[in-house]
Amino acid sequence: MPTLIGKVTEERYDELVAESKLLVETERDTHFKLGDNALEIEPLQAKGGARAAMGGDVQSVEETLRRFADDVGVNVASIMNYRNTAAHWPPEQRVKGVSLDVHRILIGHPDRFEIIRNPPFNPRYGTRRWTQDAAKRARGWNVQHPVSVQEKVTAIHGLAMDDQVAAQVAADLLQRPAVTEEVPPQVRIETIGGLAHDEQVAAEAATRLLHRPDVAFRAMGDDRARNSVNHAQVERGRQAREEFERTSKFAPAIRHFERSAEFLDLITACHSFVTTANRVVPGLRGRAVSEDEQSLLRENVARVRAACEWIEHAAETGDVDVDEALARLLRGE
Repeated sequence: MPTLIGKVTEERYDELVAESKLLVETERDTHFKLGDNALEIEPLQAKGGARAAMGGDVQSVEETLRRFADDVGVNVASIMNYRNTAAHWPPEQRVKGVSLDVHRILIGHPDRFEIIRNPPFNPRYGTRRWTQDAAKRARGWNVQHPVSVQEKVTAIHGLAMDDQVAAQVAADLLQRPAVTEEVPPQVRIETIGGLAHDEQVAAEAATRLLHRPDVAFRAMGDDRARNSVNHAQVERGRQAREEFERTSKFAPAIRHFERSAEFLDLITACHSFVTTANRVVPGLRGRAVSEDEQSLLRENVARVRAACEWIEHAAETGDVDVDEALARLLRGE
């Protein structure tokens, strides 16, 4: 069975390609000839494109070329394109078999007369040949049909210039596990941090994440995170208590009871500490405490000593405020 390309045999396909190449070549020559003719009518000026004044009857370049385009039945934009390309490619530098569009794209290349004679390899066709995308790559432009990863990324960026479109694309892509797995962990962390700059968003995200036991466990392994959570719990309790004392009619009675209860709690805490120390300290007899253990013990004894001094000061003066240094020490910072 003969090989089909589309709906025709390979032999017929080759015939059609050969015939079409002749048509394309004829069209290329036609376009360049139109450009040469337009260039003869209106030579390309160094700046502005207008002709120097010649008496009182002066027409602009565009008006003249528009008349020429109308007379030959071609769009004026095409005529101006052909003219500009022909001006930058003298006949002896034009390459047979290469379209006018490729010549046009390469106009700004500093080595265009040399590079156009050395087309890049095209893996699709297995030959060296120029296409519009190949010319655009030579110029460093965005291509119409991206092939490499970077070209595809650039194309996506180009389509996602609008913030709303970019946000939707990012949201869709991040829902693909295979995509997020390719993103380095540090980049993911920074991305999440950037997305959660709004306090309400950050709070909601943190709440949902801490609902996951493994996440909560690992988060509490970070001293700063744990201290922040503890501080937030204390602060939330303080705010709730202030709200109760400000709004509840039972607040005065409960406040008197709490003062008595707080005194008893302090006495109980002191008694509990002394009892625990009396039970645990003898167990250190004959044991060599390492330097790290001694350092940790000194830090905690300092906290206990500071707490005791704070209790004495509060009982004597009624002032329970602490300065920042004492607060950090009591928090273990």
